[in-house]
Amino acid sequence: MAIDTKPLQHPPELDALCDDAKTRIQEISVEEVHAKREAQEDFLLIDVRDRDEFERFAIEGAEFLSKGWIECKIHTLAGSKETPIVLYCGGGNRSALAADNLQKMGYTGVFSMAGGIKAWVNKGLPVNEKA
Repeated sequence: MAIDTKPLQHPPELDALCDDAKTRIQEISVEEVHAKREAQEDFLLIDVRDRDEFERFAIEGAEFLSKGWIECKIHTLAGSKETPIVLYCGGGNRSALAADNLQKMGYTGVFSMAGGIKAWVNKGLPVNEKA
């Protein structure tokens, strides 16, 4: 299966909303996430894409918790509000919005993976292709 890594075109209002969220959150590069995994650091890696996207391919070991449910169900994955969490989506926008909301809820160790899974794939890092 060929994984499409082309950026999506978004309306300017969405770009502005995401850019605003990114002023309040911490982003982490795919290289930093990969290094954390290689060093076996303890953190939650959460895929916030839609289920059909997750079911096609995902980063190995990632938990699924869609952006639509993350605020309601994050407590089921995170042991505490200090649990280190890295969120990713397709291109880094949904994960930025989700990270912003989790921070507003009091979670302190939240990062959004810049560029999302598309940047991960473009760096040649492995994914589990499921279909």
